[in-house]
Amino acid sequence: MFIKNLQQLLDELRTNEQWRERIVHWHEMPAVEAKHKLFPNSLDSRIQQAMQRRGIGSLYSHQAEAFQYTRKKENVVAVTPTASGKTLCYNLPVLQEILENEENRALYLFPTKALAQDQKSELNEIIDEMGIPLKCFTYDGDTAPNIRQAVRKAGHVVITNPDMLHSAILPHHTKWVAFFENLKYVVIDELHTYRGVFGSHVANVIRRLKRIARYYGSDPTFICTSATIANPKELAEELTGTKMRLIDQNGAPRGKKHFLFYNPPIINQALNIRQSATVEVNELAKQFLQNKIQTIVFARSRVRVEIILSHLQELTKKYLGPQTIRGYRGGYLPKQRREIERGLRQGEIVGVVSTNALELGVDIGQLQVCIMTGYPGSVASAWQQAGRAGRRQNESVIIMVASSTPLDQYIVQHPEYFFDKSPESARINPDNLVILVDHLKCAAYELPFKRAETFDGVDIEDILEFLTEEQVLHERVNKWYWMNDAFPAHGISLRSASQENVIIIDQSDVANSSVIGEMDRFSAMTLLHDEAIYLHQGVQFQVEYLDWDEKKAFVREVDVEYFTDANLAVQLRVLEEDAMREEKEVTVSYGDVMVNAKATIFKKIRLSTFENIGSGPIHLPEEELHTSAIWISFSEDVTNRFGEGAFDQALTGLAQLLQQVAPVFVMCDRHDLHVVPQMKAEHSERPTIFLYDRYPSGIGLAKEVYRHLPTILDQVSQLISSCSCEQGCPACVGASDGNIKSLVKRFIRLLKRNREGEM
Repeated sequence: MFIKNLQQLLDELRTNEQWRERIVHWHEMPAVEAKHKLFPNSLDSRIQQAMQRRGIGSLYSHQAEAFQYTRKKENVVAVTPTASGKTLCYNLPVLQEILENEENRALYLFPTKALAQDQKSELNEIIDEMGIPLKCFTYDGDTAPNIRQAVRKAGHVVITNPDMLHSAILPHHTKWVAFFENLKYVVIDELHTYRGVFGSHVANVIRRLKRIARYYGSDPTFICTSATIANPKELAEELTGTKMRLIDQNGAPRGKKHFLFYNPPIINQALNIRQSATVEVNELAKQFLQNKIQTIVFARSRVRVEIILSHLQELTKKYLGPQTIRGYRGGYLPKQRREIERGLRQGEIVGVVSTNALELGVDIGQLQVCIMTGYPGSVASAWQQAGRAGRRQNESVIIMVASSTPLDQYIVQHPEYFFDKSPESARINPDNLVILVDHLKCAAYELPFKRAETFDGVDIEDILEFLTEEQVLHERVNKWYWMNDAFPAHGISLRSASQENVIIIDQSDVANSSVIGEMDRFSAMTLLHDEAIYLHQGVQFQVEYLDWDEKKAFVREVDVEYFTDANLAVQLRVLEEDAMREEKEVTVSYGDVMVNAKATIFKKIRLSTFENIGSGPIHLPEEELHTSAIWISFSEDVTNRFGEGAFDQALTGLAQLLQQVAPVFVMCDRHDLHVVPQMKAEHSERPTIFLYDRYPSGIGLAKEVYRHLPTILDQVSQLISSCSCEQGCPACVGASDGNIKSLVKRFIRLLKRNREGEM
């Protein structure tokens, strides 16, 4: 077989009629030269020599800038693309500090164990080159008990994750006295992952960390690194509670990149269903792999990873050996993952199929092609995945293959949104009352609160008084003390704002049942009811039984071709209106609402066609949620003009579109923001669409929708106009019987006219 190079394959994609029709956008990014700076004079000669032995004779401009500011004890956030050498932005100042005084310490926070292990290996390689006895350890759930004491006493650099810091390090700070007394740097890598509820929790964990550091007499400098997001400085300052200096001028080189948006052909015109993205990905990946061009394929779930992997191994077995294409996902043993990473770096592995486990900065060397099975859900994630190809100066290709979902179709049909606009802003709300109270309990356990003490600048005396009334704290001589024997951190998950979560127990193997996750009660009603299909790290589980009183869901692994979608009967009451914009026929408001929700029935929906293949009742009590919301209310004149039946359909169709588009603009999961249309809202008796945060007290998502509603409406209008269906379909306004599409278009025109002040 004649082996083609990358350029020949690109020419084929441009000229072959089949490929050309499906490539709806081809974006070229030119190569960029590196901007170098000499090693600073103040950088220890041992570090300089170690760098030179590793083939690094100078620094990129952003690395030199980070070293310069951190040495002045300024907190910095470095935001440059994947593979631009952000690691040295923190490793150089940390190593310098420890070489100046071997008592100095640093804490590294990474969101995943794989990333922590990878960074530990890289740091240890530099330390070995320097030939000094500097100790670098990981401290996570896998750290053996006999090693933990050595980490606490002798670890110059301790690498951990936010969950471990929250539940294992801060509550036991008295065992870490030497570490906290000498803590000089706190490194927070992959900053963009700390958003929403998780980010709000981590911000409070950082408040607790700073409080303990102050108690032991230290004031660490923060170094944050992030993928490209719209508000890195704001996010870093909210997360750490400190002023930050932004470093965002990338000095690293970049090879030429081709970014292709690929839309599979329509196979069902009526429903606007396209060819499976998985089928197209297999065919595209085969073209590159059989020509021995190193390729990474991203899939959204573990199941999808295994399906694509088996197909690719079958398609390319004539040209490649069985071990040259590998899978990579959660569930693989660490040893196996390290072996795959090494094989990729050394070029022995030609192809890898991965979940987003390889999206973060694990070093896998130089790949030439990245193929995404669908849009990853955010612009930031898409650029992270794209950054895995062309990680040095070579030419590379990224292909995003769209599925039939509304979000995928919106992205590929609006390349200007993806390429021309800033990536999304990451939002957190550390002062969310439910989350704040949880961490004040943890902080009170760690150290008693003194009267007039703030929680990193937040006045908390009223909350402490409340916790005293609830007999959680005890006040004595102007101090508040924790009253319970047990420490609270174990009962508080960083992934949820709800205090009482449902525990998910896998009993696929009855003899070895295990807890695989947890979920807040409000979400559990629709995702963990009896017979629900629950996805955990890409594996399908069926809920055998939900014990609502004990808050336990018992699940069993299955492999089925459908998912479940539950109907939630929702009543909303407006409690307080904080902001309002009133126009001729439409009023847009923001404020507090009370949501009363009851799950009623669930539907089984086929994965390939979205058709309903079954249903069943749900028997669960009603739940109550106090949260923040935006609501759009319409006048009676509008209802009369449309006719009540048509108006109801249009309202539902618009709600479906807002559910798809709004999460893109506020950078959240689509389940974090719930949309409910009501023909007669209780507070006004007018037709209303509510969008509310699905977390107690809200985390700021609805407020962002209120701020950006005009832009969101423009995008909703474009999405429905660009959909190729005639009357409405699952890819725009949802499944429909009549011509909802034209009704919703009229509806949006009305909204936009009102917004522009026209009749």
